[in-house]
Amino acid sequence: MATEDQRLAPLRAQIDKLDLELLELMSKRARAAQEVGHIKGETASPVFRPERELQVIANLQASNSGPLHADGITAIWREIMSACRALEAKQIIAYLGPKGTFSEQAAQAAFGSSIEGLACNSLDEVFKAVEKGAAQFGVVPVENSSEGAISRTLDLLLESPLQISGEVVLPIRHHLLTKTGSLAGVSTVCAHAQALAQCQQWLTAHVPNLKRQAVSSNAEAARMAALDPTLAAIAGEPAQIAYELQVNAGHIQDDAHNRTRFVIIGRHTCQVTGHDQTSLVLSVDNQAGAVYRLLAPLAQHGVSMTRLESRPARKGTWEYHFYIDIAGHAEDDKVALALGDLQKLAAFYKVLGSYPRAAV
Repeated sequence: MATEDQRLAPLRAQIDKLDLELLELMSKRARAAQEVGHIKGETASPVFRPERELQVIANLQASNSGPLHADGITAIWREIMSACRALEAKQIIAYLGPKGTFSEQAAQAAFGSSIEGLACNSLDEVFKAVEKGAAQFGVVPVENSSEGAISRTLDLLLESPLQISGEVVLPIRHHLLTKTGSLAGVSTVCAHAQALAQCQQWLTAHVPNLKRQAVSSNAEAARMAALDPTLAAIAGEPAQIAYELQVNAGHIQDDAHNRTRFVIIGRHTCQVTGHDQTSLVLSVDNQAGAVYRLLAPLAQHGVSMTRLESRPARKGTWEYHFYIDIAGHAEDDKVALALGDLQKLAAFYKVLGSYPRAAV
């Protein structure tokens, strides 16, 4: 009877041959991407077009006969496109740092790993980096499924000339991390305020004696815990790896389905894909029934509202801005009609962007 190595030998030879064929094809694709880059350079067109890349992946998934899963195709081609995009031009992507944050993970999920990340100390700095041209795009958190909207991001979207060019939805898995994996000698647990809130029930039940300290990010908490054995951090796997920490307890978020939605900010206007979403900000005069009348055009034109958030307008008169997501692109016929009516009714009106919806 043939040994395992003897039986595997022809299959390994076949895989080696296929790998070389794949390499040749990817090199051809890369050369075509370089030509695309030359043409885009002549017209100053953006290298990254999220709607185009999502269409490429959707077409491949539709043509897939297996055995690769759809998620596998997305992961493989995201990296292929990222590597090819890097040949067209260097891509600098700003995100809320330091290294190891979920924002960095979201940036890589959107753009692939062949990018130059620009870690920023605050959400304000992410917006400024893109506005001033230090980065082509930025990635910022906008809402969490457990704790709701990220208020500062909403305020910056209102004030900034940038628009939303895409979105990423990440499952958020929090771990309790220490330098040794033990809680011996640990007196304080550090994390971003949102992460502390997302894990408060677990912390109360399992480590009620640990003080809780809010810091600028979970990655900063991990960095601090790597230097101070009296500190534990709540963070995800990227921060654990980046700061060489050990897991004391995994998946400690109170909501097993905890997710954070990130948006891509830049100056790119996305074209229609058929799977789009439009975000806008509205306000109305403080009158009875004003909000009802404002939203009526959506129902009249058959446009679905998928999200509604309110923020104080900071005028001292109890007025609010309403952040709304609706299904469809601003250029879709029924959406365009609804937006036209909304603009007439609103005291303030701003479209933040129409962009492809993330697969959830």
